[in-house]
Amino acid sequence: MPTSLNYPGVYVEEIPSGVRTITGVATSIAAVVGRAKRGPIDKATVINSYADYERLFGGLDLTSKMSFAVRDFYLNGGQQTVIVRIYHADPPAEPGGDAPPSLASLTAGNVELEAASPGAWGNRLRVIVDHDDAATADVAERQEVEVGDLFNLTVEENVETGRRERFLNVTVIAGPRQLDKVLENESELARLAEGADLPETRPSDSTYTVTEANRASDGQPLAVNDYIGDRVRKRGLYALEQIDLFNLLCLPSEGETSDYPAGLLASAASYCEDRRAMLLVDSPSSWSNKDRARSGMATGVGTNSKNAAIFFPRLKQPNPLRDNQIEEFVPCGAVAGVFARTDAQRGVWKAPAGIEATLKGVPELSVNLTDPENGELNPLGLNCLRTFPVIGRVVWGARTLKGADVLAHEWKYTPVRRLALFIEESLYRGTQWVVFEPNDEPLWAQIRLNVGAFMNNLFRQGAFQGVSPRDAYFVKCDKESTTQNDINLGIVNIVVGFAPLKPAEFVVIKIQQIAGQVQV
Repeated sequence: MPTSLNYPGVYVEEIPSGVRTITGVATSIAAVVGRAKRGPIDKATVINSYADYERLFGGLDLTSKMSFAVRDFYLNGGQQTVIVRIYHADPPAEPGGDAPPSLASLTAGNVELEAASPGAWGNRLRVIVDHDDAATADVAERQEVEVGDLFNLTVEENVETGRRERFLNVTVIAGPRQLDKVLENESELARLAEGADLPETRPSDSTYTVTEANRASDGQPLAVNDYIGDRVRKRGLYALEQIDLFNLLCLPSEGETSDYPAGLLASAASYCEDRRAMLLVDSPSSWSNKDRARSGMATGVGTNSKNAAIFFPRLKQPNPLRDNQIEEFVPCGAVAGVFARTDAQRGVWKAPAGIEATLKGVPELSVNLTDPENGELNPLGLNCLRTFPVIGRVVWGARTLKGADVLAHEWKYTPVRRLALFIEESLYRGTQWVVFEPNDEPLWAQIRLNVGAFMNNLFRQGAFQGVSPRDAYFVKCDKESTTQNDINLGIVNIVVGFAPLKPAEFVVIKIQQIAGQVQV
């Protein structure tokens, strides 16, 4: 009893209800890994629009399939992506020589600067130094420096982007407006060159540009090791360790060919299983017809993970960087957008396929499949993209790479697998409070209450089969699921089961002709 009863009267005491709300996690955050025109390297960057991508990573680029995939994701209803830019530097021109610079650099008087990120975009930088002593006398006093130590720095790109940053009253002297710190924290264009020291005096007024010897390039096509990177150092694919959650992984091929380098899909699928995410696989460029797709599925695509799904054929879209000529593009970005749109409109338990799963911005497909051809590929676990009159281009398949009929696997369908991943991730996060609690019936009752409330909410939204909660799911946490030996080992077992909705792949309509009523 928390309050001492020291006078006659009524005492009010609040008693904890034991209710701890379990919130469902996001289901359609897409992670995209590949090349970009600009932006940080091996850093997971969350963006919320394609405008963000253009600002931070440079927009569409002929050397970046990722740029088109991200565009298609937002065009088809996506809301949030995590971008990981990978950069493969140019090798030395000759054995034993120096490699070309990855970062464009320039000398602004006596200050050594470089582009904020690798790529040829930095070759267009221009730095302008100017002074305005009359306007900085009071500022100099606050910074405890001399007026003659202050200057203004302007960093510009060429007219192609028109980006311009201006930093007033900076100094090379230690203080609150020290140049290297200001650029590091406020500039998206330039930095103090790595290893360079600030000079003792400010640079002179002038305009400075990148010289030929200091020009950088956009690097080389990516190899499998660039993608896989290093899990310990969080590089490449494993830069996604820097973020808390993603649900869909897209890997537009940026290698020597338009297909995945050998070994990439196996590593990516394994990582997706660790992170409870789905890998969206692009069909190989050599699959130019149904027969090649069929034989390709028979020989394997590099993974058969239950957390992966493959889509065929590729998209044919106008390329605005080539006067809108029609070219082939990988479908992963557009399909991820359809997944996100379906999740928002119907829920993660709805198959992201059907006449509502239209591919926006896709005027045609590289292969037009017929119903019989689709009928040969679907049982193999290959998700087809189809063209239908009036409706247009749609996703017409919802199977994982474990979805071949011959496998008879429990994770045959993408909506069922994604619903399970959603429940797993939500319950994993929503039951952290259980750790170190006394392991007995009061705890088990709280667990049943909270997990049951979460599952019942999903049932009411139509996520499960059945007409009653008893038919749709169960939550078990008691002395049967957690034995005395488990208690002694510090283990509490929570058993959750659910009856998922399976997509209606085959709709059978039976029609019978009957004779008219006969007058007797």
